[in-house]
Amino acid sequence: MNKRKIAEFLLQSKAIKIETASPFLWASGWKSPIYCDNRKTLSYPDTRSYIRNQYAEAIQQNFSDVDLIAGVATGAIAQGALVADIMGLPFIYVRSSAKKHGMENLIEGYYESGQRVVVIEDLISTGGSSLKAVQALKKAGCDVLGMVATFTYGFNEADQNFKQHNVKLITLSDYDTMLEQALESGYIQSSQIELLKKWRLDPSNWTGQ
Repeated sequence: MNKRKIAEFLLQSKAIKIETASPFLWASGWKSPIYCDNRKTLSYPDTRSYIRNQYAEAIQQNFSDVDLIAGVATGAIAQGALVADIMGLPFIYVRSSAKKHGMENLIEGYYESGQRVVVIEDLISTGGSSLKAVQALKKAGCDVLGMVATFTYGFNEADQNFKQHNVKLITLSDYDTMLEQALESGYIQSSQIELLKKWRLDPSNWTGQ
């Protein structure tokens, strides 16, 4: 797994943006010097294919007995389908909440109780929504082997949440690797590193200084 190459692609495609002088406002209300939207990688064929292949390699190395790929809506639906396709496996996805009409599905697609599932996620922040999808699959009778995500901020809260739920998490790249790549490529300056590391330690209370 080439974490530096993934980080390079995320920065090149502007899936990751860093603005230390003009922080972003997350939906959670947090201020952040970084914003990540990995769906942008889908617009670049070479990047899309490389990330897809890295997912498949990670799954083969860590969860070789997988029966089924599940994507987390909405960010990981497309990438999950691409991974399932190259691996020749069936695909389903998990909604953030059940539909309010029709069959009122929370999980879309065909699956059977007892199937061994690997969950695909695009981004790990606190891990809350990702683990909610895992719990939905377990409740439906699936045997969740673990999760593979494109990128993680590496928050302590996320590490604790995954350990608490006993879910194995593999990430294609991470925050520390991305900072190294961003500095080496000139995307950020060394003077910005301290602020970016400080934010990651306590993002909910970060004020931009």
